[in-house]
Amino acid sequence: MRRGDVSFTPAYSSILSISDEAARVQALNEHLSTRSYVRGYSLSQADVDVFRQLSAPPADTRLFHVARWFRHIEAILGGPCGRGEPCGRQVPRSSLTCLVIVFLSSLTKDVFIPQHGKKVTWYCCGPTVYDASHMGHARSYISFDILRRVLRDYFGYDVFYCMNITDVDDKIIRRARQNYLFEQYREKQPPAAQLLDDVHAALKLFSVKLRETTDPDKKQMLERIQHAVKLAAEPLERAMQSDLPAAVALLAEAKDLLSDWLDCALGSEVTDNSIFSQLPKFWEEEFHRDMEALNVLPPDVLTRVSEYVPEIVNFVQKIVDNGYGYASNGSVYFDTAKFASSERHSYGKLVPEAVGDQKALQEGEGDLSISADRLSEKRSPNDCALWKASPGNPDGRPGWHIECSAMAGTLLGASMDIHGGGFDLRFPHHDNELAQSEAYFENDCWVRYFLHTGHLTIAGCKMSKSLKNFITIKDALKKHSARQLRLAFLMHSWKDTLDYSSNTMESALQYEKFMNEFFLNVKDILRAPVDITGRFEKWEDEESELNESFYDKKAAVHEALCDNVDTRTVLEEMRALVSRCNLYMAARKAARRRPNRALLESIALYLTHMLTIFGAIEEESSLGFPVRGPGTSLDLESTVMPYLQVLSEFREGVRKIAREQKVPEVLQLSDALRDDILPELGVRFEDHEGLPTVVKLGDREALLREREEKRQVRPVFQAAKLAKMKIPPSEMFLSESDKYSKFDENGLPTHDTEGKELSKGRAKKLRKLFEAQEKLYKEYLQAVQTGSFQ
Repeated sequence: MRRGDVSFTPAYSSILSISDEAARVQALNEHLSTRSYVRGYSLSQADVDVFRQLSAPPADTRLFHVARWFRHIEAILGGPCGRGEPCGRQVPRSSLTCLVIVFLSSLTKDVFIPQHGKKVTWYCCGPTVYDASHMGHARSYISFDILRRVLRDYFGYDVFYCMNITDVDDKIIRRARQNYLFEQYREKQPPAAQLLDDVHAALKLFSVKLRETTDPDKKQMLERIQHAVKLAAEPLERAMQSDLPAAVALLAEAKDLLSDWLDCALGSEVTDNSIFSQLPKFWEEEFHRDMEALNVLPPDVLTRVSEYVPEIVNFVQKIVDNGYGYASNGSVYFDTAKFASSERHSYGKLVPEAVGDQKALQEGEGDLSISADRLSEKRSPNDCALWKASPGNPDGRPGWHIECSAMAGTLLGASMDIHGGGFDLRFPHHDNELAQSEAYFENDCWVRYFLHTGHLTIAGCKMSKSLKNFITIKDALKKHSARQLRLAFLMHSWKDTLDYSSNTMESALQYEKFMNEFFLNVKDILRAPVDITGRFEKWEDEESELNESFYDKKAAVHEALCDNVDTRTVLEEMRALVSRCNLYMAARKAARRRPNRALLESIALYLTHMLTIFGAIEEESSLGFPVRGPGTSLDLESTVMPYLQVLSEFREGVRKIAREQKVPEVLQLSDALRDDILPELGVRFEDHEGLPTVVKLGDREALLREREEKRQVRPVFQAAKLAKMKIPPSEMFLSESDKYSKFDENGLPTHDTEGKELSKGRAKKLRKLFEAQEKLYKEYLQAVQTGSFQ
């Protein structure tokens, strides 16, 4: 709902005018039958007004739309209310026009109203820990970290954030068995002939799998693996003897094939539980390290499936007791048809069009749970496993979807404010979570706001761990800092697809550089010595205009955050504010006047505060991006800046004497200090004619890149400058016959092309250009005499 929007008011007005309640409800049902009142529905004041006229949902099953609509509004407002009585939680009329948070949830599009005042309960689906965390994980967890920080640190909500770790899963069991069997196989060091025979046997099994694969992306990935293994086998086949390098290369290339082949043959013999616990423990530790490196806040509570098995068992039992589950051949399944036919419930709220999608449903069940025997145990192919019988394990293990239902339900109860996860989890995982939990609690409002982060693509291509097309978080952090990755995410909507590419990251790098330059310039202004009274200067029109722009941008930022936490617009508004400040500082510099310290400091502190809220500034910083010593928490800026300031002032004094005494060698040494030595230390000196040198601390690598770019441009610049210096001032305007028609004896224009005499102001400007060129030309002649130019 956009601010000020009141949905379907004309229709509701006519409904409210009907005096007979039965007729009014019938008219409401007909109206709602044409609207999507759960998925993508905008709650308005008109909804609330009609809702208040009803004491309960209608019992007549033919009025299904009203019953669903009533339960939806009831869930948002916090409980039923008597006829004419105020509800427990109302949407204030002022909220339709004032700035309030609006969330575009996968269930609804509503004003954000938590159930318990400022307290927000939030459950986030965590990773299944069987491999390295990748940029797809970063997409979700950085995005949710930003939303969480904004709710907590900007809007002042008390957010209770829970996340799970799936450490019991078909993927984990399969990967643990494969790793174990492959390591055993490698330790045996099979002879080259046996290795070749085994690889060929694995390739036959792999070929069957390849023929049965219909997904084009997966098929392409499997074909790449097959081709790579065949190429790796060729050197060994040619040698047909113990060629150790070729054997090692083949073993590495064929790991996936051999692991799958060994698992098919020997997997059922692996029963040591420690094998299945070591793998998720290792990858969970790596996941937490990755999140810390990305500056993602840890959850308030972390749940592991392995630690919540008793709660999951109790959860499953109650679902069965409520009539929505059934046992079959040692497993327990959720009866989707029984649930969907209930008057109190509906199945497939998030993605109703996906209900019955067998490919998605089987992926949700897991690789080890989709055999023909397993599928035949179900009453309907749409049913999902609540509990799986497991060969070799008399206790069995939980289904994937029920794990989150039970853990979230145990901690957050019958209804939570926010549930988060990746876009690809909507169906079947989250739809089944919703159904199972509402079957357990016998309600229709387990989740108030379902937030799903957008997909992440890599240079426009689909990213998927199963397709082996992914970039690990560790590899991403080798190329870019956590701040740069976060800025890239902030520059896109959290709910839209984000393309992780060189263009995306270059935009983030440029934004970081742009903001950092502003912070460094403000710091330099604030370091200039002034007495206490000098800190407060008279405001001219320029300061008043900048301050007005500052307040306009703050209001725009607030409005954007209220609109589905639109960080993309926020960063654009912040960039516009900095651009306005840069123009102000440039104008003051041109006029040889100091900018207003207090105003610029206020703006810089505000921008620092916003970037800190977003998690783009990792540590406490008084102003701007902090500069730390390598591998330490030392505040490098406050430590070394006094010494650099002294060095700068000493250098400026030396330069002044060298210019007066005409000692070019000293000036060259001074330039070498600025251009060659200091950038190696992460220090930049900026010389400005007639003004003190600006001292900036920066990233060493960035400064070295800047230096290299300047060196590449310098020959071109010097050639252009030399060409200009060679022009005698008496000839500089003669070629501009399209502008001037007459010239004086010195070559200065006197009349324009129409024969009119030039104005005094224009003639004065041309005289200044003439004098500047005269100075350049003299420098050129002196350089030629001394042999500086060839």
